[in-house]
This record gives sequence, C-alpha cells and structure tokens, in this order.
Amino acid sequence: MFDFDSSPERKGTDSLKWDVAEGELPMWVADMDFLTAPAITEALIKRAEHGNFGYAIVPDRWYEAFISWWSRRHGLTIEKEWMQFCTGVVPAISSIVKRVTNHGDRVAVLTPAYNNFYNSIENGGRFVTECELVYKNGKYSIDFKALEKTLSHPLTTMLVFCNPHNPTGNIWSKEEIKKVGALCKKYGVTVLSDEIHCDLTAPGVSYIPYASVSEECKQNSITCIAASKAFSIPGLQAAAVVVPNKSLREKVVRGLNSDDVAEPNCFAIDATVAALTKGEEWHNELRAYLFENRRVVNEYLKEHLPEIKVVEAEATYVIWIDCGAYTHDADELTAFIREKTGLIVSSGKQYRGDGASFIRLNAACPRARLLDGLTRFVTGIKRYGKRV
Repeated sequence: MFDFDSSPERKGTDSLKWDVAEGELPMWVADMDFLTAPAITEALIKRAEHGNFGYAIVPDRWYEAFISWWSRRHGLTIEKEWMQFCTGVVPAISSIVKRVTNHGDRVAVLTPAYNNFYNSIENGGRFVTECELVYKNGKYSIDFKALEKTLSHPLTTMLVFCNPHNPTGNIWSKEEIKKVGALCKKYGVTVLSDEIHCDLTAPGVSYIPYASVSEECKQNSITCIAASKAFSIPGLQAAAVVVPNKSLREKVVRGLNSDDVAEPNCFAIDATVAALTKGEEWHNELRAYLFENRRVVNEYLKEHLPEIKVVEAEATYVIWIDCGAYTHDADELTAFIREKTGLIVSSGKQYRGDGASFIRLNAACPRARLLDGLTRFVTGIKRYGKRV
C-alpha cells in the first residue's frame, strides 16, 4: 500500500508548479504532487552514490523496458530498431515537425489541444490548421468531414494526434483511429501521435496505440511515449520516439540528432528503467487514486455548482471543466479566481478550439488538497457570477 494522501513540500525547491505566492494553490501544469515510485528513488540514489556523471549511452535495458511494458500493458509489439531516445516529447515534436514537414506547411491539430503543440509548430515556421472536435452532451468526438477537408489541403503535410487526448481526456476507439489513418494515408499526411498520457487511464481501461490499429497506421506514424507523466518524473527529461517505417525513421533520427535532443543523462535512463520494470504495483494504485479524485471532482461540482459540467473522460488526471454557463472568457475567469481565492487553474483559451469556455484542473494531488482547491473554485465561481 502506497501513500498518496501526503506529498513532499515542493515550495522552495525550484518547482515550476509551486513557484507561487504565499497562500496560492497551483492546480494547473500536468505535474503530480506525489512522491514517485520507491523503486525509482532507489535507482536514482544508487546512481548518485556512484559519484561519476559522465556522458551516458542508451543501454539495451532501456529498450527492453519499453518493449516489455508496451507488449504487456498495451498489446503493442515494438522492435528495438524502431526506437530513438529523446530528451522529452515536446522537444521530439518540435524537431520532428521541422524535419518531416517543410517551411510554410500546414500542420493539423484536433482542437482544443495541448498548447505546446502550437509552439512546436509555429516556432518552426509552420502553420497550425485547427480541426475542432465536436462537443455534445458532455463528450468530444471527431468531425470526420471537417478532418477530411483539413487534410485534403495540399499544404497539410502532418497531423499532430494526441492519444489519449489532452485536455479532454478522450480515449480514441480503434474505429476512430482507423478512420484517421485512412484519411491521412489518402492525402499523404504523416501522423505524429503524442501518447504520453497513455498509462493514465481508469483502472481496467486501456488505450489503443495508434500504430497498433493497422499496417497503414503503423507505416505512416511517429509515436512519442514516455514514463514521465505516469510516474511523476517529467523533470528528468526522457522519452522514446517510435517509428516503424525505415525511411521515415531515418529522417526523424537525423532531426533529433541534429537538434541535439537525442543524448540521455544517466539519471533519466535509470529512472525510466526502474519505472517500467519495478513500478507497476505503485502505478496501479496511483491510477485507482487518481480516478477516485476524478469522481470526487464530479460529485463535488454536481452538488455545489450544478451548471458547471465536467467532461466525461477515462484518461489523464487533468480535468476539463465546462464553465460556459458562466463565461466565454476563461482568461478573465481564471485570473479572477486566482486573485480572489489563490487557486491557480489553466485557462482553456490557450488550448484553442472551444477552450474559451473551459478551464483545466490538475487533480493529481492528495485528496485533502483537492478538496481545498474545489472549495476555492466554487467560491471563485460564485463571486465571479454569470457573465454570459
């Protein structure tokens, strides 16, 4: 039994999340407040005790850890030669966009979507083409007619696909992925699938890897995976890029090396291996705790703010909350809540699409802290009042 009801003091530790004023409560960036799995801490201590921190290689055990985990947990067979180490999913996306598409191309994104996708695309001199998801009866789905129109443009050369989806928490079905894959193949659009949240699903629920759905999807895809979100180790900066297609893989590997994001630090390697080979019991308990937190959020807001709607989801610990009954200016709302209550949540506006009516709340924290945040959220909303 692991302790998720307490967490280390993070203020004063150079934490991005916790670099806040006294009395403020950060529930924004996708960063868990729990101690990581004991096996990871033990591996890092052992490595630190060695005392020499020279340049590192990527050993076989790193590849084997990913291959075993994805086979066992997700039913996907990954071959070693398909894999490339990278210092993170976002650096990988930035590098891949620059290497696989051309300056001035369009890159499609199903919106609302993780805000750093836009930075990775636009900073590389490419243009974001939004294809809005359909929001109906508290759930999101893909508008395939709109997607086909987006992909059919001759300058659309890549789709950045988020699986499971951040911020909505959608787990895409096999049928949906097949349709996406067929359209991308039809129009010559390469799929870059960010699957960093794939292990943060409800207990008993699994996601479907994009590359597992068909040979068509496998050969026209680049998949980014990592242990960082699932095991609370994003600061160690490590990910794997999986590219089954040889010619596409050669472009990707050259890009990652050219951008100097393909060399590991020794702590990243040992932490990842420990997570995927010794952290499974901890991770199973974590998922149960996170989805009990999600249930608590749902029930609390139903009772205290019935016009606020939580989007149904079976993945991620970030919760997408529809505040459209109160405002269509999430920037103003989140600033007001922070000023009046000290609670820091993310404005949905930065995720584009219909995000201006939503906020994103990070529920990966001890339950007492979550209830504190929910109390502040309700207080802030009630003081803000309806402005629509």
